Amino acid sequence: MSRAPAETAVPASRLFIYYFQGRLGKDNAPIFGKTFIGNWEEGDSTFLFFSEPADDAIDRLLAARPGLKLEDRFCMSYDEWHGEPVHPFRAGRFLIMPPWRRAADKDDVPVILDPGVVFGAGNHPTTRDCLAAIEMVCDRNSVSSSLDLGCGTGVLAIAAARLGSPCNLAVDNNFLAAKTARNNVGLNHLENQVHVVCGSALDFTDTAADLLIANIHYAVMKDIIDRPGFFEKKWVILSGLLRSEAKDIEMRLARNGVTFIEKWVKDGVWHTFLGHLEKRPHAY
Repeated sequence: MSRAPAETAVPASRLFIYYFQGRLGKDNAPIFGKTFIGNWEEGDSTFLFFSEPADDAIDRLLAARPGLKLEDRFCMSYDEWHGEPVHPFRAGRFLIMPPWRRAADKDDVPVILDPGVVFGAGNHPTTRDCLAAIEMVCDRNSVSSSLDLGCGTGVLAIAAARLGSPCNLAVDNNFLAAKTARNNVGLNHLENQVHVVCGSALDFTDTAADLLIANIHYAVMKDIIDRPGFFEKKWVILSGLLRSEAKDIEMRLARNGVTFIEKWVKDGVWHTFLGHLEKRPHAY
């Protein structure tokens, strides 16, 4: 098993967050300096994160970029941003733990996860169910490659690698998410097994892989399952779906001969599917 990194400190005791209308479009660490943590862009909105107040830097940014509009500014603890303290937790055989709280037993499959400021610390119901599905597939089959679309922190691709998949590609269209995932790959010393790219899920759906994992918005999911390359996979794990969305995805896949190995529903809301695919043409 790969060596585990030494414990580190919590990334920042306080977060200083600036919310804009408009996009910066690149990593701005060289502009903002050492207290800059990262920028999260969603649609036409941008969130800039700092470990110390950065009002002067923000004023300079606004003067240089008149197209940006500062909507609000926040200060909160790291735990408040994530909604609760980031603690280790178990999901099946996996032990998901931040680098500052390591406590693995010999039977655990450890995954070091530093969520940074990316939404979610790995314990969302859909993430937990995806981890259960990965464990089910990898324990029963030989998985030589996986494709994680909308990877976020990279936890699912890392989990697949931990269970023996030698070649894993993690994709996210958000720069900060991809940067965070790369950091987590490094923390787990899996650089030779997990490759992270910043790009569109649809651009990579046709990539050859045994296992496709997509814990992603329905708007993207319905296009993913319409790509020819989707039906070239052996297994698919699909999650992040609400009830009506899950019903539509399930009907479309069943119509194309997908065999559902397992289904999870959490709190009557979140739906996750594990499916097996026979390689055949699909038609809608």
